[in-house]
Amino acid sequence: MSVTVIALSSRNPAARTVDSHGGLSHARFVTGASGWIGSAVVHELIGAGHQVVGLARSDASAAALASAGAEVVRGTLDDLDTQRSAAAASDSVIHLAFKHDIALSGDFQGATDADRRAVEAIGEALASSGRPFVIASGTPAEPGRVATEGDGHSLAPAAAAGGDGQQARAATSEWVLSLASHGVRSSVVRLPRTVHGEGDHGFIAALVRIARDKGVSGYFGDGTNRWPAVHRLDSAHLFRLALEKAPAGSTLHAVADEGVPLRGVAEVIGRHLNLPVVSISPADADEHFTWLAGILGADQPASSTLTRELMGWEPTQPGLIDDLDKGHYFRSPSA
Repeated sequence: MSVTVIALSSRNPAARTVDSHGGLSHARFVTGASGWIGSAVVHELIGAGHQVVGLARSDASAAALASAGAEVVRGTLDDLDTQRSAAAASDSVIHLAFKHDIALSGDFQGATDADRRAVEAIGEALASSGRPFVIASGTPAEPGRVATEGDGHSLAPAAAAGGDGQQARAATSEWVLSLASHGVRSSVVRLPRTVHGEGDHGFIAALVRIARDKGVSGYFGDGTNRWPAVHRLDSAHLFRLALEKAPAGSTLHAVADEGVPLRGVAEVIGRHLNLPVVSISPADADEHFTWLAGILGADQPASSTLTRELMGWEPTQPGLIDDLDKGHYFRSPSA
């Protein structure tokens, strides 16, 4: 079946633009389509024969989407009427947009509040339609054991405002899953702590920068804390599968590596940068790792066994350690 995905962008005369108030019949509406993961999802969809329409907030994003072969709808995460109209006129939605800029500057609650408003606007447009609605979330941490798709569902869907921003985002996921009882084929794709690949500017790239700055490649404590991981191309494949066939109310884990010990990550970084690999005590972690300290201190492996059985998803890209060893994270100080 031919599918169109919609992503929001800013005004660019050179980009092919679809009116968000019409012309999107048989379309898939995707927010965040020009992002690092979103662009991989767009490529995956187009490669599988789908037509794609993307939401872009800048001229550069619009041009990138058009170059990839996607149509463009202009707007931002705060343009609720645009998202509501585009979703209503489309036959499915993938929601990947998130205000990472303000989240990383300290206003995570503000970012989750904006995300919740956008999700509610889209959900309202899709109610009683039977159409797919897929969103991104994160794998949970379950102390002392490996987290599964059945974990992390204790929060009430209404718990969106105030309190902990991470809990608010998890509650938004629960709200989307609850749409399954309101005529929406909703699903949540949980991404692991590390989504890696060439062009990554996330946690692994931050560890490389810290190692360069400090002159040592550090790991937290004894280095046995584990992070789940997935290559961004494997995650994009799962988003496509979720759009095409995930049952209503599905929670899916885009996890290839169940848990990579962080000492192993530090050892690869140290080898490529020719730096000593050292343990950083919990007492010194805040100074050494700055904002990453709390994340590095958590052991948070996650499984994707149920997802693989349900969706027939099998990662084919390099695992985290093998990807690190390819060298692209170390090509320049801004890698």
